[in-house]
Amino acid sequence: MKEYTPYIHGAWVPAVDGAWTDDRNPANGQVVARVQTAGPQDLNRALASAQSAFASWSVSPAAQREQILLKAADCLEAMRDEAVELLIAESGSAWKKAVQEVAGSVGILRTAAGECRRISSEVFAPAAQDNFSFSLRCPMGVVLGITPFNYPLLLAMKKVAYALAAGDTFILKPASATPVSGHMIARVFHEAGLPAGVLNVVPCSGRLVGSQLIQDDRVRMVTFTGSSDVGLVIAQQAAALLKRYTMELGGKNPMIVLKDYSVDQAVHLAGYGAFFHQGQVCMATSRIIVEAPVYDEFCEKFTARAQGFKVGDPREHDTVIGPLIEEAQCAVIDAQVRDAVGKGARLLTGGTHEGPFYHPTVLADVTPEMDIFDQESFGPVTSIIRAEDAEDALAICNNSRFGLSSALLTYDLQKAFSLSMRMDVGKVHINDTTFVSGTVAPSGGFKLSGVGKEGGHHSIEEFTELKWITMQYQDHSMPC
Repeated sequence: MKEYTPYIHGAWVPAVDGAWTDDRNPANGQVVARVQTAGPQDLNRALASAQSAFASWSVSPAAQREQILLKAADCLEAMRDEAVELLIAESGSAWKKAVQEVAGSVGILRTAAGECRRISSEVFAPAAQDNFSFSLRCPMGVVLGITPFNYPLLLAMKKVAYALAAGDTFILKPASATPVSGHMIARVFHEAGLPAGVLNVVPCSGRLVGSQLIQDDRVRMVTFTGSSDVGLVIAQQAAALLKRYTMELGGKNPMIVLKDYSVDQAVHLAGYGAFFHQGQVCMATSRIIVEAPVYDEFCEKFTARAQGFKVGDPREHDTVIGPLIEEAQCAVIDAQVRDAVGKGARLLTGGTHEGPFYHPTVLADVTPEMDIFDQESFGPVTSIIRAEDAEDALAICNNSRFGLSSALLTYDLQKAFSLSMRMDVGKVHINDTTFVSGTVAPSGGFKLSGVGKEGGHHSIEEFTELKWITMQYQDHSMPC
């Protein structure tokens, strides 16, 4: 049985006041590893280490940071099979998803490496005669990252890699359900030769995140990916101390299907967007808004596609639907389905589960008064909503507290641009799924879906502060 202790100042060290927990496989409940959580004294050590390391890392040459990130990418690529097995065992990822996540994490490291040399300054018109005026992007300092279970490697890597590229040091608090994935990130950077203290990985309780880590003056920035409810609490705690924060939060992501688009292709895209990784994706297609003339055809064909997905052992390469991260989430989905059906929705398929394996579930005729219309499910369930025309579809799309991602399916370019400009979301993917990701584009949401952008130079901007500098190169007199 593998055991993991907190990673502090370049070493895995026994916790002074932490506790041991079992990291379990969500598919069968078997123990994957034993993980020691960090207590208050351990967190203080991590903070001191990160603060101390910042002095040298923040002024390290871009080439040094670039080479470490590239070497980390090579290290992760070399342990691909091990990482895939870990994601399957620890997070319940189906094999295809795990392979995709590892490849995406490698890509993030290499993209972040390229950003090291592109951090630039700006020169301004002189503020006065014989004056030189310019700005610099300066590292923030110690960044606290709080990451989720659904993409425990990729989403944490997106934060860590860009923060390190910017010259920050990092304290990673991985999700309690997937702590070993956090330790794999520590191992990758450890093998890449990252200086001690630049990255610290400290699984700990959520209580200590709020009562100690966010409150500590050494933490200059908080970056979080997770639910909107938790994000609001973290944002309030950080804002009370005027700390910078970024939040990638929940979504109730719409896919608009207009009548001119291929129904078969719409069904293909929607099936992937709704059910990939059991729907445990913040960008999952959870509201499918279909124009009336093709509504019935779409419902029939989409139901057949959902029924064709294999549910079962995530290790098998043809499995699409693996386990939810915990069986308790099944009760949440059950309640949403019962509420919707009780208020007039049609259950086209699904609505059942065996243990943590929830069957692909499709609800039709969903309306705004149903809980599922604007509540995240974070499971393999999606809603089909009838729209009378394109403008009605737009109104339904924007009738949400969330604004993360969306898809718009139409061959009419005029409608595509007109509607996409008015969709109140951070991402619009025309003739694609809601679940599109990239390493350089600005990823982030509107409304309760978050604050800030991640990806490429957008991440660098979030992880740095602008400083204005002027230099008077000839003596001059003051007016008094």
